[in-house]
Amino acid sequence: MLKKRIIPCLDIANGRTVKGVNFIDIRDAGDPIELAKRYVEEGADELVFLDITATLEKRKTLVALVTEIASAINIPFTVGGGINTLEDAKAVILAGADKVSINSAAIKNPKLISEISSHFGNQCVVVAMDVKNTNGDWKVFSHGGKTPTGLDALEWALEVERRGAGEILLTSMNNDGTKNGFAIDITHTISSLLKIPVIASGGAGTMVHFKEVFQQTKAGAALAASIFHFGEIPIPQLKNYLQTQKIPVRCL
Repeated sequence: MLKKRIIPCLDIANGRTVKGVNFIDIRDAGDPIELAKRYVEEGADELVFLDITATLEKRKTLVALVTEIASAINIPFTVGGGINTLEDAKAVILAGADKVSINSAAIKNPKLISEISSHFGNQCVVVAMDVKNTNGDWKVFSHGGKTPTGLDALEWALEVERRGAGEILLTSMNNDGTKNGFAIDITHTISSLLKIPVIASGGAGTMVHFKEVFQQTKAGAALAASIFHFGEIPIPQLKNYLQTQKIPVRCL
């Protein structure tokens, strides 16, 4: 059985790690390099760095920061934000990122998924999906969760898989930052129907929430931010707990 991955997410704005609730009310969470080093020591399986203002402000992901991250840590990491072309993806991967995450750019130009996948392999392509339950239907939003696209979440997930994505980062906007638990229903639906791994994101607040998402869905990984950044749940403690619940995880 594949081991479940625990992935801290570092949302980057102006070179700092930040965290919000329901994609708003942003507050500072520390230096991204120092946090990344701490997570490596604690046993994180991977890291995700998202430049959350890059797409909105129409600027590129800071390649210099990616280079600095790559020299500071020795576990896989994904970088997203402002990656709009194959050239953008090349710059980030050549700077040291293992994977790129695309969201708004993939919605605008779905062929970009295939282009990056064909060039680097699908293992390098993560499509991030920000989804929101509106009137009982899960819909996809773009531009940092600010723009409704009208896309059905499941249909879009199936399309990005078909186009060559190697993984989906599924964030429930309804749950994000609330610490009330992951969106089990949509995570279950998408992870059950896709052949590629799904990373559950949005809503983690307790160790039980991680157990629930792994036991009740086929998610291959669970991602969280503030509970890790502010020391509410230490990763070694979380992994020990998951082991006692018979959930396979990598431990130090």
